[in-house]
Amino acid sequence: MPSHARLKSSRIPRTLLRAGLVISAAGAAIAAGGAATASAAPAAAERPSDTGAAASALTGALLNSAAGGLGTVKNLQVNPLAKTPVDPLANAVSTQIADFKPVSTTLLTGALSNGGALRDLPLVGTLTRVLPG
Repeated sequence: MPSHARLKSSRIPRTLLRAGLVISAAGAAIAAGGAATASAAPAAAERPSDTGAAASALTGALLNSAAGGLGTVKNLQVNPLAKTPVDPLANAVSTQIADFKPVSTTLLTGALSNGGALRDLPLVGTLTRVLPG
């Protein structure tokens, strides 16, 4: 159908629909906020008097869960292509100028190309000692 033969729709119903949706969304947000504050009010009266025990329990739970999760991450092999013929980090580049000590990329990529974990890396390994696990 050619575009000049189409019926022209009025902009008023679309505008009213949008206004109604905005008003209903605002009403739902206000109702949800009122329900949240109404349900939070009685819980404030039932707080435990010993907050030190609750804080130590929470700290212990966080440390135990972090140790379990971060311990495995620290020991995972970082480079999935390590010890394979297609490992791009196994190609070392080195240079020596005059009588200076030779400089090579194996210092940085050697731990990764040998299948090292996060704790085996030169700079990051010392930082992972701080993490639990």
